Amino acid sequence: MTMKIGELARRSGLTAYTIRYYEQIGLLPAPDKGTSGQRDYDASILVWIEFLGRLKATGMPIREMLRYAALRQTGPVTDAARRVLLEKHRDKVRGHIADLQANLLVLDAKIAGYADAEERTETNGQHQREPLRARHARTR
Repeated sequence: MTMKIGELARRSGLTAYTIRYYEQIGLLPAPDKGTSGQRDYDASILVWIEFLGRLKATGMPIREMLRYAALRQTGPVTDAARRVLLEKHRDKVRGHIADLQANLLVLDAKIAGYADAEERTETNGQHQREPLRARHARTR
């Protein structure tokens, strides 16, 4: 099944402009052209576009995506190089996830501290006092 650029844009979530740009820089292979000169895309391109989206979502720079695309175009002889490229990227993603998890722990601790303080205030029947600056500004 083939489709025109509008259909590919609708099904992939990319704009027609982005699809043409990706073709121009080499991320997407050049499509076949029909007798009218319009681009005809095979539906299998959707799997590749989805994979590119995942690489982008995980922070792979476009230059690395281009390198991967060029290796892919070369064929199975580049399988080992593609694997290495993806392994390096996976390591970066894992590092980023670890950083995010550490940051999440800090946020959780800070939120828990506020919740504990609010609970202690409610338990003791005390109302929170306004910051000193706010009290002085009101009396001026």
